[in-house]
Amino acid sequence: MKISILNRFSAGVIFEADIENNTVKLTLELALKSGADLRDANLYGADLYGADLRGANLHGANLYDANLYGANLHDANLRGADLRGADLYDANLRGADLYGADLRGANLHGANLYDANLYGANLHDANLHGADLRSVNLRGANLRGADLYGANLYSASLRSADLHGANLYGVDLDGEKLTRTPLQLNNLKWFVLISDSYLKIGCQRHLISDWDKFDDSEIEKMALGALDFWKKWKNPILTICKAHSESEEI
Repeated sequence: MKISILNRFSAGVIFEADIENNTVKLTLELALKSGADLRDANLYGADLYGADLRGANLHGANLYDANLYGANLHDANLRGADLRGADLYDANLRGADLYGADLRGANLHGANLYDANLYGANLHDANLHGADLRSVNLRGANLRGADLYGANLYSASLRSADLHGANLYGVDLDGEKLTRTPLQLNNLKWFVLISDSYLKIGCQRHLISDWDKFDDSEIEKMALGALDFWKKWKNPILTICKAHSESEEI
């Protein structure tokens, strides 16, 4: 049975295979073994359950509503890919590049996204329940309405990420189990992230109570210009921390 993988824009043939009992999954895996470039491939609704797609170049591919349950996408290039509604339950996306990918409504329950790049990705209403998001770059990502219940965000970058309406109950943020949605302050010299008990300014993360006690020499050692910044913003930031601690829990 002949199956062709086409370019989503030109409809040109990227790769094709004619083998007995052929499937899209088998054809795709053969394409990878042959070194085919799958950039902009049209894989709309494809059944890729458990597929081995390690290191695949799927830049800009159309994977809308595809079944990638348990698939291995370790180190795959999925920059700008359309993964809306895709089933990535328990998929291995460790180290994958998902810069700017569209993952609206995707199922990433239990997925391994360790060290993945999700800079600017659209994860609106995505299911990230229990996902491994350690060291993930979520800078500028859209997580509005996403379900992150029990996800592990240790060392993840959340700068400018939109967490409006996201479910963060039980999320592990650098070892802290969240009971409140973190508060972000952007457009200052350093990014500021306020969680239940911690305040992170730039790369410096300490208990809020410790920030209040630091003397000038301790602050000065943190970074060039840190003391001037802290003298200007200490009172406003600590006031916001106090208000955040009194806000409604998740």
